[in-house]
Amino acid sequence: MEILIKAAQLLLSLSILVVLHEMGHFLPARWFKIRVEKFYLFFDPWFSLFKTKKGETEYGIGWLPLGGYVKISGMVDESMDKEQMKRPPEPWEFRSKPAWQRLIVMVGGVTVNLLLGMLIYIGVLFVWGREYLPTEQATYGIHPSKTLAAQGVQEGDRLVSVDGVKPKTIGEAQKQILIDGARTLQLEREGKPVTVQLVPGFSEMALDNGEKEIMAVRLPFYVDMLEAGKSAAKSELRKGDKVLAVDGAPTLFFEDFRKALRDKKDKTINITVARGADTTNVAVVVDENGKVGVGPEDYDELAKRGPGFVTVKETYSFFESIPAGISYGVETLTGYVSSLKLLFTKSGAEQIGGFGAIGNMFPGEWDWQAFWTMTAFLSIILAFMNILPIPALDGGHVMFLLYEMVTKRVPNQRVMEVAQMVGMILLLGLLLFANGNDIFKGLTGKM
Repeated sequence: MEILIKAAQLLLSLSILVVLHEMGHFLPARWFKIRVEKFYLFFDPWFSLFKTKKGETEYGIGWLPLGGYVKISGMVDESMDKEQMKRPPEPWEFRSKPAWQRLIVMVGGVTVNLLLGMLIYIGVLFVWGREYLPTEQATYGIHPSKTLAAQGVQEGDRLVSVDGVKPKTIGEAQKQILIDGARTLQLEREGKPVTVQLVPGFSEMALDNGEKEIMAVRLPFYVDMLEAGKSAAKSELRKGDKVLAVDGAPTLFFEDFRKALRDKKDKTINITVARGADTTNVAVVVDENGKVGVGPEDYDELAKRGPGFVTVKETYSFFESIPAGISYGVETLTGYVSSLKLLFTKSGAEQIGGFGAIGNMFPGEWDWQAFWTMTAFLSIILAFMNILPIPALDGGHVMFLLYEMVTKRVPNQRVMEVAQMVGMILLLGLLLFANGNDIFKGLTGKM
């Protein structure tokens, strides 16, 4: 069920983004009286799931969910309609229009995605606000990843600053280290200050070890969620139980529990829990994924039990949400652009994912706040990726148009056709590589 929910969210999110992106091309084309022959959600090689014609345009839904397209008359695009391009230009064709009009048509999709991402962020902040756990409220410190622990960070260390800057959240600290290249950690260990200096190349080392996160908040493990149909729900575990150990090994914190189960796949384990004044053992079967279907209490519940874990809730009026949402979008874009440098390393290339990786970024249960936040993120990333000067992408067409506007010379038709074909081959290769990575990680359990 979790996979289906993630897949449904991915499909809905991409459908919204693709339709609005293509609308960004379609509307200016119609404003400039350029004929649009097709407007499709998803691709339709050989056949379509649905189609209808209104005026000069055929609207439809294809069966291959890899994007969508508008087919504009008189333009070298993925349809590679060479016969049309051999005929003399018609007044309604793309190639007959001034370069500035063609440029507006080509940047329309990117513009829509960029504005859409910021608009969604504005809406998310206005409706839900933003809630986070301040770094100092992580009462029991952090769990370091294996790579971070090898640098000298220990279980329970409390994070004070990163390169002299106090991070707002643990997530922000990870960004400072992995993306911004911060290397000096100021920690508090048993009440005493400790400095850890990370080695150069630490980010690549973490990626080599398959670590998408290098630290997590240490959460005392009180049982809260028991997933229906899973072994924990069928056992004697109860909501509110405090987990103490797995097969006699202490697991006072949720991450300790998760780590213990990774080595217990397809086995029956004994979980020691405290329930009121009593201590009892509960037998539970671990599935092939190293899970039993149990989750910890959230920050609000933990805050009721003792010190720490008090979250900060930022709320925004309508007018406050506008600059905050725009700022959120800019931060998202700059953070993503900064992270691209990691893709040019062997470790980073291995982290490239396709639709499976994107789908896994959505939560396993439907959450509209998470859905719209993720959709805004994808919209901004789609805008950036599409404006790259790569043939077959919008940015490739923009590159040729700028050349024409500067030199006053129309690019050679054959050159544009070859460039389009090369770009399509490159994009197909990247698509196969990314989704091949997903399949490999799924088979090896590294997804």
